[in-house]
Amino acid sequence: MFTGTGPGHVDYVVEGAPTVRAVEFLVEVLSNPLNAVLLLGGALSVVAGMVAYIKYKPAAADVRALRSTLEDYHAFLPWMLRLAVGLPLVGAGFAGYFFSPSVEAPTRILQVLIGFFLLFGLATRAVALVGLLAYLTGLVLRPELVLASEYIGGFLGVLLLGAGRPSADHLLQQVAAARGTIYGRFDPLHPLVAKFNDIVGPYEQYAPTVIRLGVGFNFALLGFWEKLANPGMALAVVDKYNLTAVVPVDPGMWVVGAGLTELAVGIFLFVGLFTRATAAVAFVVLTTTLFGLPDDPVLAHITLFGLSSALFVTGGGPLSLDERLAAVTEYSPLATSTE
Repeated sequence: MFTGTGPGHVDYVVEGAPTVRAVEFLVEVLSNPLNAVLLLGGALSVVAGMVAYIKYKPAAADVRALRSTLEDYHAFLPWMLRLAVGLPLVGAGFAGYFFSPSVEAPTRILQVLIGFFLLFGLATRAVALVGLLAYLTGLVLRPELVLASEYIGGFLGVLLLGAGRPSADHLLQQVAAARGTIYGRFDPLHPLVAKFNDIVGPYEQYAPTVIRLGVGFNFALLGFWEKLANPGMALAVVDKYNLTAVVPVDPGMWVVGAGLTELAVGIFLFVGLFTRATAAVAFVVLTTTLFGLPDDPVLAHITLFGLSSALFVTGGGPLSLDERLAAVTEYSPLATSTE
């Protein structure tokens, strides 16, 4: 079913990069006083900004207005998730790879079908379950698929929220429920769907939780594994695209800075701390990658784009540090929508 190999996203744009020992590389980068000052200053700035926000709550009225507006967007979340997962699956199927460009798959029909069913919103929850099982099966056979782990959060989010509207599921359910319709007389699925929705309903609130766990894990893994633990490939990317001309620091600092940024974004999302602000940073990081690496496959990042956008709408949700902060402060930091 699967052919080809590849350890990660940076393989999409460079090949044959030399092996660089991670510990020696990190020591060399940090031994440069300027690099050490830049990294320490950046970390302290982030911490100071977080503390200042929690303590002084600047622009509190703006935050309230933003959160109030985003509450109205919750009705579109199922549609956002279906697009975020369905579009890249259709693209992956026609491009001939299995979830990640690092794993070639000549059998394209499965992903195309799953993608189109999600886009139409037809049998949405069942199709999301099939997609999740397909990914997990592929992960067992090809462990490098862990670098596309955001799909787990995406599929679980769709499974919890369902199709929403507009969708084929909603349309058919409305017709089936209407009195006197021919379709309603012969539809055996509507009662089953209604019962399943009743079972899943109490857990819909955890959709932001599973999404941020999936996206957070993915960002942290990419930052650590592709850059900090294996800097050779990342250095080749910096050299190929002359990224030091964009930000005038040495290549090692570029790699360490990018790796630590992605790692921090991943950890913040995973624990649900300043979730909306972190999701916005994640979106900026992805956009920078899109325009900074012109031959990077856009389809491979659509899921992360979509799920980051969804987290900006929902906030951290249940089981997040934002929720804890909301319990002890008047305003949560651009945080959970459940308070």
